[in-house]
Amino acid sequence: MTAASQWNERVRRRVKLRDLDILLAVIRTGSMGKAAEALNMSQPAVSKAIAYLEHTLGVRLLDRSRQGVEPTPYGRALVKRGVAIFDELRQGVQDIAFLTDPTAGEIRVGGSDAMVSAIISPVVHRLAEQYSRMSFRIIIADLRMLCRELDARHIDVALCRLFYPLSEEYSAEVLFEDPLVVAAGAKNPLARRRKIKLADLLDEPWTLPPADNTYGSFVMDAFRALGFDPPRIAFGTTSYNLRAELLATGRYLTMVPRFSVLLPRQNPSLRVLPVEFPTTRHKVAIITLKNRSLGRATELFIDRVRAITRPLTRSR
Repeated sequence: MTAASQWNERVRRRVKLRDLDILLAVIRTGSMGKAAEALNMSQPAVSKAIAYLEHTLGVRLLDRSRQGVEPTPYGRALVKRGVAIFDELRQGVQDIAFLTDPTAGEIRVGGSDAMVSAIISPVVHRLAEQYSRMSFRIIIADLRMLCRELDARHIDVALCRLFYPLSEEYSAEVLFEDPLVVAAGAKNPLARRRKIKLADLLDEPWTLPPADNTYGSFVMDAFRALGFDPPRIAFGTTSYNLRAELLATGRYLTMVPRFSVLLPRQNPSLRVLPVEFPTTRHKVAIITLKNRSLGRATELFIDRVRAITRPLTRSR
């Protein structure tokens, strides 16, 4: 038996899920005392469990100081895998619950404001109607934040526009390619025009995300790519709902992903103006952690997303 296999056999026999749970709690709370309180156990018992883990693995997992505890590189490595272990266990329990009762299950997903409104919302509404005991956790964030949420196992899947290549730890299933379009409210006089030059729109009042926002910066670059200075932002906001309210007045213009106007059905309150931004076409993808198993409810959600976005694979 090799040294590596002996080490693995010893760990398999001695390391318990409870010990890993205690280590996670200590690192999460930053102290033995707070972890003991959170776990409803004594501080000596917490210290003993950590010492047992360190002895079993032969490395120091925590650096201790008056300010609290911090994980060592060994501790961080174990915590990363420990989070994955508990996540897989959670998925397994949920799969059993779903097999026992198909109306139950949990879906944890994230996306941009537009992605949530146009794609995620209609999908989860239909699932909620069909599976009355299914629960949902939906967060709104940009691509970088969503990747962090995936890493922490706070969400299981993200729907995103791929502004840049992802690292190898993620898996991306491309659903369709989508450009940004200029949109106006149905009451805006420009909504009735069939031909518009981009130069004619620069002095109009615009509502867009701030220029220091990832999406807002991308919009500004789209104007520059066509040789124009970006328009002045009259209302800078990251709120999709506020921009929709401003557009409804008929005074403002904005730029939105084309899919947000088309899904789940053509949006009657918005009009796409005949102005093209060819440099804004990007892939929209389902992003998950590579080699990570997904629960049955999450797989069902992904199947529904594929179905609702399938018409966009044929549109140009």
